[in-house]
Amino acid sequence: MIYKETFSAIAIVLTFVAFYPYVRGILQGTTRPHVFSWLIWGMTTFIVFLAQLEARGGVGAWPIGVSGAITLLIAVLAYIKRADVGITRTDGLFFALAITSLPLWFLTSDPLWAVLVLTVVDLLGFGPTVRKVYADPYSESLPFFALFAVRNSLVVMALEHYSVTTVLFPAAIALACVLLMVLIASRRRMPETNKV
Repeated sequence: MIYKETFSAIAIVLTFVAFYPYVRGILQGTTRPHVFSWLIWGMTTFIVFLAQLEARGGVGAWPIGVSGAITLLIAVLAYIKRADVGITRTDGLFFALAITSLPLWFLTSDPLWAVLVLTVVDLLGFGPTVRKVYADPYSESLPFFALFAVRNSLVVMALEHYSVTTVLFPAAIALACVLLMVLIASRRRMPETNKV
Protein backbone atom coordinates (compact mmCIF):
# COMPACT_ATOMS: atom_id res chain seq x y z
CA MET A 1 0.00 0.00 0.00
CA ILE A 2 2.99 2.30 0.54
CA TYR A 3 3.58 2.43 -3.23
CA LYS A 4 0.03 3.81 -3.71
CA GLU A 5 0.82 6.63 -1.30
CA THR A 6 4.13 7.23 -3.09
CA PHE A 7 2.42 7.45 -6.50
CA SER A 8 -0.16 9.83 -5.01
CA ALA A 9 2.53 12.02 -3.43
CA ILE A 10 4.49 12.16 -6.70
CA ALA A 11 1.28 13.04 -8.57
CA ILE A 12 0.56 15.88 -6.12
CA VAL A 13 4.13 17.19 -6.49
CA LEU A 14 3.77 17.02 -10.30
CA THR A 15 0.50 18.95 -9.98
CA PHE A 16 2.30 21.81 -8.25
CA VAL A 17 5.31 21.57 -10.58
CA ALA A 18 3.00 21.77 -13.62
CA PHE A 19 0.82 24.56 -12.27
CA TYR A 20 3.59 26.83 -10.94
CA PRO A 21 4.97 27.98 -14.32
CA TYR A 22 1.45 28.04 -15.76
CA VAL A 23 0.24 30.39 -13.00
CA ARG A 24 3.45 32.43 -13.34
CA GLY A 25 2.82 32.65 -17.10
CA ILE A 26 -0.71 33.96 -16.49
CA LEU A 27 0.58 36.58 -14.07
CA GLN A 28 3.28 37.64 -16.57
CA GLY A 29 0.81 37.67 -19.46
CA THR A 30 2.66 35.05 -21.52
CA THR A 31 0.01 32.36 -21.00
CA ARG A 32 -3.57 33.25 -21.84
CA PRO A 33 -5.88 30.42 -20.79
CA HIS A 34 -9.48 30.25 -21.89
CA VAL A 35 -11.46 31.23 -18.77
CA PHE A 36 -14.45 29.01 -19.47
CA SER A 37 -12.32 25.92 -20.21
CA TRP A 38 -10.61 26.32 -16.85
CA LEU A 39 -13.87 26.97 -15.01
CA ILE A 40 -15.39 23.84 -16.53
CA TRP A 41 -12.25 21.80 -15.82
CA GLY A 42 -12.11 23.04 -12.23
CA MET A 43 -15.73 22.17 -11.53
CA THR A 44 -15.57 18.78 -13.20
CA THR A 45 -12.26 17.85 -11.61
CA PHE A 46 -13.41 18.72 -8.11
CA ILE A 47 -16.72 16.86 -8.48
CA VAL A 48 -14.86 13.82 -9.85
CA PHE A 49 -12.61 13.99 -6.78
CA LEU A 50 -15.71 13.72 -4.57
CA ALA A 51 -17.04 10.83 -6.67
CA GLN A 52 -13.70 9.02 -6.50
CA LEU A 53 -13.69 9.36 -2.71
CA GLU A 54 -17.17 7.85 -2.56
CA ALA A 55 -16.05 5.01 -4.87
CA ARG A 56 -13.12 4.20 -2.53
CA GLY A 57 -10.39 5.70 -4.71
CA GLY A 58 -8.47 6.53 -1.52
CA VAL A 59 -5.12 8.30 -1.74
CA GLY A 60 -5.27 8.12 -5.53
CA ALA A 61 -8.11 10.65 -5.47
CA TRP A 62 -6.15 13.31 -3.59
CA PRO A 63 -4.16 14.60 -6.58
CA ILE A 64 -7.46 15.11 -8.41
CA GLY A 65 -8.79 17.18 -5.48
CA VAL A 66 -5.65 19.33 -5.35
CA SER A 67 -5.82 19.78 -9.11
CA GLY A 68 -9.50 20.79 -8.96
CA ALA A 69 -8.78 23.52 -6.42
CA ILE A 70 -5.81 24.91 -8.37
CA THR A 71 -7.73 24.72 -11.65
CA LEU A 72 -10.49 26.88 -10.19
CA LEU A 73 -7.80 29.35 -9.08
CA ILE A 74 -6.49 29.48 -12.66
CA ALA A 75 -9.99 30.28 -13.93
CA VAL A 76 -10.16 33.17 -11.47
CA LEU A 77 -6.68 34.42 -12.45
CA ALA A 78 -7.54 34.15 -16.14
CA TYR A 79 -10.64 36.24 -15.56
CA ILE A 80 -8.79 38.84 -13.49
CA LYS A 81 -5.99 39.09 -16.08
CA ARG A 82 -8.58 39.18 -18.88
CA ALA A 83 -6.86 36.32 -20.70
CA ASP A 84 -9.30 34.70 -23.13
CA VAL A 85 -12.77 35.53 -21.88
CA GLY A 86 -14.69 34.90 -25.10
CA ILE A 87 -17.69 32.71 -24.29
CA THR A 88 -19.57 30.96 -27.08
CA ARG A 89 -22.89 29.13 -26.96
CA THR A 90 -20.97 25.87 -26.98
CA ASP A 91 -19.00 27.01 -23.91
CA GLY A 92 -22.31 27.72 -22.15
CA LEU A 93 -23.58 24.26 -23.10
CA PHE A 94 -20.46 22.62 -21.59
CA PHE A 95 -21.00 24.59 -18.39
CA ALA A 96 -24.66 23.55 -18.20
CA LEU A 97 -23.71 19.91 -18.71
CA ALA A 98 -21.16 20.12 -15.90
CA ILE A 99 -23.83 21.46 -13.55
CA THR A 100 -26.26 18.62 -14.47
CA SER A 101 -23.86 15.98 -13.16
CA LEU A 102 -24.69 16.76 -9.53
CA PRO A 103 -28.44 16.16 -9.77
CA LEU A 104 -27.74 13.02 -11.84
CA TRP A 105 -25.45 11.69 -9.10
CA PHE A 106 -28.04 12.57 -6.45
CA LEU A 107 -30.94 10.96 -8.35
CA THR A 108 -29.10 7.73 -9.18
CA SER A 109 -27.11 7.50 -5.92
CA ASP A 110 -24.27 6.24 -8.09
CA PRO A 111 -21.12 8.33 -8.59
CA LEU A 112 -20.40 6.46 -11.85
CA TRP A 113 -23.05 8.50 -13.67
CA ALA A 114 -21.56 11.74 -12.44
CA VAL A 115 -18.07 10.61 -13.49
CA LEU A 116 -19.31 9.60 -16.95
CA VAL A 117 -21.02 12.95 -17.49
CA LEU A 118 -18.10 14.91 -16.03
CA THR A 119 -15.50 13.06 -18.08
CA VAL A 120 -17.41 13.83 -21.27
CA VAL A 121 -17.90 17.46 -20.18
CA ASP A 122 -14.23 17.80 -19.22
CA LEU A 123 -13.17 16.42 -22.57
CA LEU A 124 -15.58 18.77 -24.32
CA GLY A 125 -14.08 21.55 -22.18
CA PHE A 126 -10.91 21.06 -24.20
CA GLY A 127 -12.87 22.43 -27.18
CA PRO A 128 -12.28 26.16 -26.58
CA THR A 129 -8.61 25.51 -25.83
CA VAL A 130 -8.22 23.37 -28.96
CA ARG A 131 -9.80 26.19 -30.99
CA LYS A 132 -7.47 28.74 -29.36
CA VAL A 133 -4.34 26.57 -29.75
CA TYR A 134 -5.12 25.90 -33.40
CA ALA A 135 -5.13 29.64 -34.04
CA ASP A 136 -2.27 30.49 -31.65
CA PRO A 137 -0.20 27.43 -30.70
CA TYR A 138 2.14 29.53 -28.57
CA SER A 139 -0.67 30.61 -26.23
CA GLU A 140 -0.42 27.39 -24.20
CA SER A 141 2.41 25.57 -22.45
CA LEU A 142 3.48 22.26 -23.98
CA PRO A 143 5.38 21.09 -20.85
CA PHE A 144 2.30 21.81 -18.72
CA PHE A 145 0.17 19.32 -20.61
CA ALA A 146 3.07 16.80 -20.68
CA LEU A 147 3.30 16.92 -16.89
CA PHE A 148 -0.45 16.41 -16.61
CA ALA A 149 -0.35 13.39 -18.90
CA VAL A 150 2.26 11.84 -16.59
CA ARG A 151 0.45 13.02 -13.45
CA ASN A 152 -2.83 11.43 -14.49
CA SER A 153 -1.06 8.16 -15.28
CA LEU A 154 0.37 8.21 -11.74
CA VAL A 155 -3.12 8.93 -10.36
CA VAL A 156 -4.38 5.73 -11.97
CA MET A 157 -1.52 3.77 -10.43
CA ALA A 158 -2.19 5.31 -6.98
CA LEU A 159 -5.88 4.40 -6.84
CA GLU A 160 -6.75 2.05 -4.01
CA HIS A 161 -9.78 0.62 -5.81
CA TYR A 162 -10.04 0.20 -9.57
CA SER A 163 -13.40 0.69 -11.22
CA VAL A 164 -14.78 2.70 -14.12
CA THR A 165 -15.73 5.36 -11.56
CA THR A 166 -12.17 5.76 -10.27
CA VAL A 167 -10.14 5.18 -13.47
CA LEU A 168 -12.14 6.74 -16.32
CA PHE A 169 -11.51 10.41 -15.58
CA PRO A 170 -7.73 10.41 -15.03
CA ALA A 171 -7.13 7.99 -17.94
CA ALA A 172 -9.26 10.05 -20.35
CA ILE A 173 -7.63 13.33 -19.31
CA ALA A 174 -4.14 11.84 -19.72
CA LEU A 175 -5.03 10.84 -23.28
CA ALA A 176 -6.58 14.25 -24.01
CA CYS A 177 -3.41 15.98 -22.78
CA VAL A 178 -1.30 13.84 -25.11
CA LEU A 179 -3.55 14.66 -28.07
CA LEU A 180 -3.46 18.39 -27.24
CA MET A 181 0.35 18.22 -27.07
CA VAL A 182 0.40 16.65 -30.54
CA LEU A 183 -1.81 19.49 -31.85
CA ILE A 184 0.35 22.19 -30.24
CA ALA A 185 3.59 20.65 -31.53
CA SER A 186 2.27 20.13 -35.05
CA ARG A 187 0.82 23.66 -35.27
CA ARG A 188 4.10 25.15 -34.02
CA ARG A 189 5.95 23.39 -36.84
CA MET A 190 3.73 24.97 -39.52
CA PRO A 191 5.46 27.93 -41.20
CA GLU A 192 2.52 30.34 -40.81
CA THR A 193 2.42 29.82 -37.02
CA ASN A 194 6.17 30.16 -36.32
CA LYS A 195 6.63 33.11 -34.03
CA VAL A 196 9.50 34.28 -31.88
